[in-house]
Amino acid sequence: MYLNLDPQFTPFHSEPNIAFETFTFSGGEPHIKILSDLSNVSEVTITTRTRSFNDFGLLLLTIDALKRFYIQKINVFIPYFPAARQDRVMVKGEPLSVKVYADLLNSFNLNKVMVYDAHSEVTAAVLDNCESISNHTFIETVLSRINSEVLLISPDGGALKKIYKVSEFLGGIPVIECSKKRNVKNGKLEGFKVYEDDLKGQDCLIVDDICDGGGTFIGLAQELKNKNAGNLYLAVSHGIFNKGFEVLNQHFTKIFTTDSFKTIADGVEQITIKELLK
Repeated sequence: MYLNLDPQFTPFHSEPNIAFETFTFSGGEPHIKILSDLSNVSEVTITTRTRSFNDFGLLLLTIDALKRFYIQKINVFIPYFPAARQDRVMVKGEPLSVKVYADLLNSFNLNKVMVYDAHSEVTAAVLDNCESISNHTFIETVLSRINSEVLLISPDGGALKKIYKVSEFLGGIPVIECSKKRNVKNGKLEGFKVYEDDLKGQDCLIVDDICDGGGTFIGLAQELKNKNAGNLYLAVSHGIFNKGFEVLNQHFTKIFTTDSFKTIADGVEQITIKELLK
C-alpha cells in the first residue's frame, strides 16, 4: 500500500492508497492521523516531496505512526533528498547537513529509501538501504521531445561522471565538458569555460540534477553561444527555480524538469516522476 503525503504527488500507480489527515498545531508542529485500517498490512511505501524541515518532520511522524501498526516493511520515496548539496563541510563550524537528515531516517530502520538522481554519491553512502534512481529515462524522454540531435553539456566537473553514464545509456551521444569558478570573496560564479573551440551551430542540452537560482546555467549559456552553439536546452531533475523563469527563458529554447520538488504550471516543461517510473 502507498501513503502519499503530498496529494499532488502520486508517483506510483498501485492502489489502494492509505487515508490520513494532517494539520499543524498552533505552535507550528506538524501532525498526522492515519485513518485506514492497517491491521493486515505488512508493507507500506510513503511518498513525499520536501520543501521545508516541517515537511521532513511530517515524514518522520508518519513513519512512527505506521510503526505503531506493526508494519513489517516501511519504504520511503523522497525524490529530492533535502540537504543533498550540503554533502561536505567546507568551513569549520558548519554541519554535514545531508548526514543529519539521513541519520534521522536511519534511526527508523527502514526497509528501503528511494531517491531520484541523487546530487552525489554521498547521499547513498549515508542512507541505509538506499536505492538511487538514475535520470536516464528522464533525459531519454527529454530528447524525444526535443526531437533533434544534440550535444550533451556537462556544466561542471561534479556532473561529469553522471553525464557520461547518461551518454552510454543513450548510445554514445557526444559530451562537451565545461567548468566554472566561484569567487570566494563574494560567492558569485565566474570563469565559465567550454572545452570545445567551435560548436558549429549544433544544438546543446545542459544536463544537471538541480536548478536553484539558475546562475550556473545562465553563465554557461552565454559561453556556449560564444562558441557558436545552436539552440540551447536545459534539463534538470529537481526544479527549485527560486528566481523564476524570466531570465532563464531568454537563454534557453526550452527548459525541462520533473515534479520531484514541486508542481509547476508555466515556464517549463514538466515530466512527471509517474511517467518516468512506468
